[in-house]
Amino acid sequence: MDAFMTEVVAKYNYWIYVILMMIGFYAMIGKRNLVKKLLGLNIFQTAIILLFISAGVKRGGGIPIVDKHAALEHGVHAAQTVNPLPHVLMLTAIVVSVSVTGVALAVLLRIWREYGTLEEDEILEKLSQ
Repeated sequence: MDAFMTEVVAKYNYWIYVILMMIGFYAMIGKRNLVKKLLGLNIFQTAIILLFISAGVKRGGGIPIVDKHAALEHGVHAAQTVNPLPHVLMLTAIVVSVSVTGVALAVLLRIWREYGTLEEDEILEKLSQ
């Protein structure tokens, strides 16, 4: 049991990401206000981005820039080099997240102008009339 707790404490950042994901998921599913749902989506996206960045970290790893002459002489040690792909993909995910948020805010503004509310129940009630 002691080894289990040591492992849990050693990976505390993953537990924080899972808690953030659940907070965002609850806000998307449990709330009725569309702005709160959008904030939940942003929290969820941020947690996933942090999870992927954290998974791409390598302790003691060097930057993935290799000198050609040194690589030919000594070779490249892949175990000592950080893979930049997860970080680059998460930069793309951040750009997509900001774009989705901007479009969603524009749609929410249009919904508010049309129905005068951002509460899901009130909008559905006005649509059924």
